[in-house]
Amino acid sequence: MQPGEERYARPARSYELPPYDPGMRQSASHERYLRPTRFCDCRSPQIVALAHSLGAYQLPDREYANGAFELVKEKLHLEACPIDGVEETLHRGTGTCFQLISVFIALCRAAGIKARYKVFSSTMLPAWRELTMDVDPLVKQWHDSMGYLMAEGESEALIDGRWVVAHVGPTAEEQASAGIPVTRFGEDAIGVWFSAPAASIRILESLPAGLGPGSRILNRIAPGSMERVSVGVQNQGRIGRRIVEEAGGVAAYDAMARARRGADLPKLRLGEMKEIVFRE
Repeated sequence: MQPGEERYARPARSYELPPYDPGMRQSASHERYLRPTRFCDCRSPQIVALAHSLGAYQLPDREYANGAFELVKEKLHLEACPIDGVEETLHRGTGTCFQLISVFIALCRAAGIKARYKVFSSTMLPAWRELTMDVDPLVKQWHDSMGYLMAEGESEALIDGRWVVAHVGPTAEEQASAGIPVTRFGEDAIGVWFSAPAASIRILESLPAGLGPGSRILNRIAPGSMERVSVGVQNQGRIGRRIVEEAGGVAAYDAMARARRGADLPKLRLGEMKEIVFRE
């Protein structure tokens, strides 16, 4: 970071961590999508305690998963930092998109709900990229040379026999800064503020092995780049907070953004085309 640059100040954690009781029920399954995986220890005492505070094994699966989604999406904040486990992420209150996804997946698995990663290469909505990618010359050059981000992700939870997507990365205020609707449980970010080639989408039980070491190496050789991205995300939140306040709250902003987005969608008109003739 250069003299005079805005520095990143990690926000205070906006939630309490409940105490753990060894008698708390938890999933002990070794089945795929229910067992602990890299950086996603669903049997961690802190995850189990938080899962019970959200109603694990008491609420219907969809209601519980939606509560976990809302907690991770709106209470944890994006920060460019080395990737570590879900307990560290919860204690810090911040993490990369993959760390936030891991917390949601761990909370689902702890409650006996199968959950998995959906990883893809993506391009960002310009309004989001300008405040996060373009704030740092190195990150901008990398993104522009590739034409997309190397890896982005979402999570999916198995609810009533169907995989339901959960995109927990940005808060409502950060989404408002880009003028997009506030993502709900079951809504895909692809096509809203990400675009991703279908061929790049991969379904994974665990995060790739190289993600953790890669993030630590990046933090060692380019700490300023990571800090600038974190500052950019914070600035997005400040901009979005004003937008949400001026709209009259999150619900009012979301209704306005959805109406505007609906008006922007192309209208299809089906009819017979005399110019097209099919012959044997």
